[in-house]
Amino acid sequence: MIRLNNLSKNFRGRPALIDLSLEIARGEIFGLLGHNGAGKSTTFGLILGQLYPTAGEAFIRDISVQRDRMKALKGVGAIFETPGFYDYLSGWNNLRIFTSYSGQVKDAEITETVKFVGLENRIHDPVRVYSHGMRQRLALAQALLPRPDVVLLDEPAEGLDPEGIHEMRQLILQLNSEHGMTVLLSSHLLSEVEQLCDRIAILNSGRLVFQGRWSELAKNENRFRIKVDDWQAAISVIEKCGAAILDTGIVQPRGEIADVVAALVLAGRRVYAVEPLKQSLEELYLGAVAAE
Repeated sequence: MIRLNNLSKNFRGRPALIDLSLEIARGEIFGLLGHNGAGKSTTFGLILGQLYPTAGEAFIRDISVQRDRMKALKGVGAIFETPGFYDYLSGWNNLRIFTSYSGQVKDAEITETVKFVGLENRIHDPVRVYSHGMRQRLALAQALLPRPDVVLLDEPAEGLDPEGIHEMRQLILQLNSEHGMTVLLSSHLLSEVEQLCDRIAILNSGRLVFQGRWSELAKNENRFRIKVDDWQAAISVIEKCGAAILDTGIVQPRGEIADVVAALVLAGRRVYAVEPLKQSLEELYLGAVAAE
């Protein structure tokens, strides 16, 4: 659905994005991660045709954004940077104005979309009285009119409270599962990305440092917490098995953890528990960036 071919972008001679190539499948929720200044917003701007690349090309449905922007972006919705609204107008009138730019949208479709994002009770209030969460919902409604098949969401949960984050997550999942939309999102909230995205890309200083599934990023983790009757006595047994001791009770076996447990039992140690340890998303992310 989205294909980026060797995209690069310089600002005043300084690289903001360097030779980025990605493919995002139809019906996928794909996450773009990176610290501030990593190149996420530049990537979104290039996909939406708001920036022109120094090199490379972006395609949506195999249509070049750079060569035929209007055709490529047909059926694409986006929340990009800070959504701007006419504060003195109602949410409804804002949507009517914005949809008039992209074609005729029936009132029934606007009503359905407003209900989908949960603004039906406040849509006729002036936007100036909206909370941040309500503005984000209005921005999502705007991105969904007319009904796209691709949505780009730049930090959709930014500034939301825990309840608002949960609700935004459910809306994104619903868009994907019930409407089949392809979703590209960027977020600083790693736990949200884990729950929403199967595949991700990580940018660091404009360069792609990882793309793939979370499971591929964590494939080398092989750590266990072992609870034994006498840890000090167990150390020499564990080391003879070739396992690394990372901390008190934490080991990383060279082979199977079952071999370590068997050796401990043969040495007369009582093993009370063996727990596999999963790296946190923060550890995985920081490890991928640090490896660059």
